[in-house]
Amino acid sequence: MWERIYRMLVKEFIQVLRDPRMKALIFVMPVVQLIMFGYAVTTDVDHIKTAVCDLDKSPQSRALIERFTASGYFTVVDNTDRPERLGELLDRGKAIVGIQINRGFADDLRSGRQAAIQTIVDGTDSNTGTVAMDYAQRITQEFSRARSAPIELAQLAQPPQTNPIELRSRAWFNPDLKSRYYNVPGVIAVVVLLISLLLTAMAIVREREIGTMEQLMVTPIQPFELILGKTLPFVLISFIDVLVVTFIGINWFNVPIQGSLGLLLFGAGLYLMSTIGIGLFISTISQTQQQALMSSFFFYLPAVLLSGFMFPISNMPEPAQWLTYLNPLRYFLVIIRDIFLNGSGWEILWPQFAALAVLGTTLLIISSLRFQKRMT
Repeated sequence: MWERIYRMLVKEFIQVLRDPRMKALIFVMPVVQLIMFGYAVTTDVDHIKTAVCDLDKSPQSRALIERFTASGYFTVVDNTDRPERLGELLDRGKAIVGIQINRGFADDLRSGRQAAIQTIVDGTDSNTGTVAMDYAQRITQEFSRARSAPIELAQLAQPPQTNPIELRSRAWFNPDLKSRYYNVPGVIAVVVLLISLLLTAMAIVREREIGTMEQLMVTPIQPFELILGKTLPFVLISFIDVLVVTFIGINWFNVPIQGSLGLLLFGAGLYLMSTIGIGLFISTISQTQQQALMSSFFFYLPAVLLSGFMFPISNMPEPAQWLTYLNPLRYFLVIIRDIFLNGSGWEILWPQFAALAVLGTTLLIISSLRFQKRMT
């Protein structure tokens, strides 16, 4: 048996690696995708295109605008004296935020009255709009405190030595709050899913499409041995891809890995059991490579959307949350992110490992039984 499996492994590796396009697909595409998505997939919002209408033109109004630009979050793309110009720029998409300071702004500050400014935000992208409004509010509040503090201290006979309340914030696991540290491990999981899914589904269907499956069926090889011989090469290739993209994530994007690399590879092995099982199942319901490709993407896109990669699972409707329990990507995202950022170990992640083991075993058994039935 092992001799027949070994020969199948040799055959598969020769068939895969002799095609330059296949080698590029296996080893180059994951790296390109990781680098591309690693830069593109980010929730950091900065250099927001901003239009300014300063009607007061006082030192105080200019100081407030300088606070906006010095923060690094806002980039002034247009200065205008016409308030209606702000609406035009937002309508055309040339600005995301419009700031209007009316006449009398400096007089209101000097007299102690409440001075108002207006910010108009393009809410088409709700995430960017919400973050922009939050940044604008914080900058305005800091400017207001800086202006009002000298006046309040001057009115006190004995100024206080310390503030009554001091807030000290500290972020654990990701002190700089860089979204890339959170997103890059997720991109690694998504890329591995795509590669392992396509390799398994397409390769087995290719045997059937070109007519070599019938030749394998008349050999002494058993169905179980054929399944192992067809899937083990892609498991090994997927493991190599895991190591490559993890190395790129650590050394190219400088994402720290706080936990055990061995535990990560163990979790990747359980994860690949599920993805290979899904690819094997797709191969049993597809007659051509085109059908296998479409079926793979039919599973891939919902799997990414229902994994917590882009949207928190807790924010999804309850029926969608129940569906996520059947998604192996959901569990591996928790594993890879916790190992990278939190340094979590087995005592924390064992429920995720157990879920992947059950899911992967079930998928492999169902897919293998269906594959054997198709062969007979």
